[in-house]
Amino acid sequence: MQPILSNNYFVQFEAQSYIELNRYLSENLPSTIFILVDENTNKYCLPILLQEIETTSNIEIIEIEAGEIYKNLDTCIGVWEALTELGADRKSLLINLGGGVITDLGGFVASCFKRGISFINIPTTLLSMVDASVGGKTGVDLGVLKNQIGLFSDPEMVLIDPRFLNTVIVREIKSGLAEIIKYGLTYDVKLWSEIKDFKELNINNISNLIYRSIEIKNEVVTTDPKEQGLRKVLNFGHTLGHAIESFFLESEDKENLTHGEAIAIGMITEAYLSNKLLNFSENKVQEIKETLSTIYDKVAINPSDFEAILALLIHDKKNIGGQVNFVLLTDFEKFKLDCKVDKALLIEALNFYNN
Repeated sequence: MQPILSNNYFVQFEAQSYIELNRYLSENLPSTIFILVDENTNKYCLPILLQEIETTSNIEIIEIEAGEIYKNLDTCIGVWEALTELGADRKSLLINLGGGVITDLGGFVASCFKRGISFINIPTTLLSMVDASVGGKTGVDLGVLKNQIGLFSDPEMVLIDPRFLNTVIVREIKSGLAEIIKYGLTYDVKLWSEIKDFKELNINNISNLIYRSIEIKNEVVTTDPKEQGLRKVLNFGHTLGHAIESFFLESEDKENLTHGEAIAIGMITEAYLSNKLLNFSENKVQEIKETLSTIYDKVAINPSDFEAILALLIHDKKNIGGQVNFVLLTDFEKFKLDCKVDKALLIEALNFYNN
């Protein structure tokens, strides 16, 4: 697979990615290489990476706890303190080995430490490969509000090694699939058609989907690096989806949803809104709902929870002047940005998902 050039760096694939990593290390000679992991990637992914690295630089491992609930400033402080205690300087390199929590948080940590040290992202989940691998977004959550604190900062490179997908559970594979579905619905309907025809997901039939998804996201983010226009299309399904994800995260009596599970609900409800506001085909709404319902388990969203979910919409990062903005579809591959939706219709959409 050919490398993909993003704004200021390449996304490298499979065996070639390690050749490029080792070339970078030999040319730049980091004073110390720090590898940020969680307990899962430390156990299952780090041994794979260490077999591939060729360097004379000292390597230090920094481990954080796994999970979205640890994607916060307290964890950043812990990593900054560890870097300080281990003697990190401005020629140090941070390699972020993990899912979206690790790459988002690690990129933010590196970009702020001593006003910025170099970092490389090695995503190990499907979600982080197709979503967090390009775009330069780094950051952490503020309470249950996702990605409220952060900045745009590019890595030196991104390495995509599908072998890491053997280390994650099927539920996490499905979580990442939601982002691929989003690309299919908004940008390349052939992706959507391929996913509908899948009987079973495995590394052999998903590598091309990963590559195409990164191509699409890269095309969008290089055109609109700071989300002033086109890049907003990447938020289809995410406006209601993020609110639902945050609600379940903060509810003590409910099981947390994966990002993809919440975004799947968001895509179903926002497809419904697209039909009501932009005449998106009712048949295609049903096609989306039925296909996603075969991939993701049904989630019980009680009508008594609607108010709390809708209250979280006000914190969406696309909002301007307190007005909630949606990305909606007029057809497959066709969309409209900055759509306004009234509360009654949002409740209708949530009821549509439930029924």
